[in-house]
Amino acid sequence: MACHDCDLLHRIAAVPEGSTASCCRCGAVLAKPKRDSVERSLALAVAGLVLFVLANSFPFLGFKIQGQIRETLLLTGIRELYLQDMRLVAVLVLITTVLAPLAQLLALIYILLPLKLNRPAPGMFHVFRRLRSIEPWSMMEVFMVGILVSVVKLAKMAHIIPGTAAFCFMALILVLAACLSSLDSHVVWDRWEGHR
Repeated sequence: MACHDCDLLHRIAAVPEGSTASCCRCGAVLAKPKRDSVERSLALAVAGLVLFVLANSFPFLGFKIQGQIRETLLLTGIRELYLQDMRLVAVLVLITTVLAPLAQLLALIYILLPLKLNRPAPGMFHVFRRLRSIEPWSMMEVFMVGILVSVVKLAKMAHIIPGTAAFCFMALILVLAACLSSLDSHVVWDRWEGHR
């Protein structure tokens, strides 16, 4: 393995969980396996998938104006953007808030579930590389900030009622972030090498 800081090549044996392998020249961390990385990431990915389904099934926001309540789903806003001739924005919102997170969750489960069962998934390393390329496109937190700004501006005109999907969506943001941060790519590659 090449050091990320000074490019010195190292031959690293298996690093036990909780230990750290450091560069002998500059002291940079080369590997620091996370405890129960596969199991924790898999549990969070499954929880994220459940939250994703709930966030797209239940009302996201409700607007109460003059006694009438109008509820919207997450996909309703995307459809409205499309119908108002903002097709590029609608497609961008669809990709960054629905398709990219769903692809991330499905890819994580596809990779981690077979590893948990001690067998590699076919084409796993291709899916793992694609997972890394999808990450920048998942921008649910940016969408949530936009929703919060809109809610503050609309609060004077209507009573805003957050729906079940809004809470599930916020939880999904946290769960997906925790899943990706607990995933140790070195452990995934090591397990894949062991079963090849």
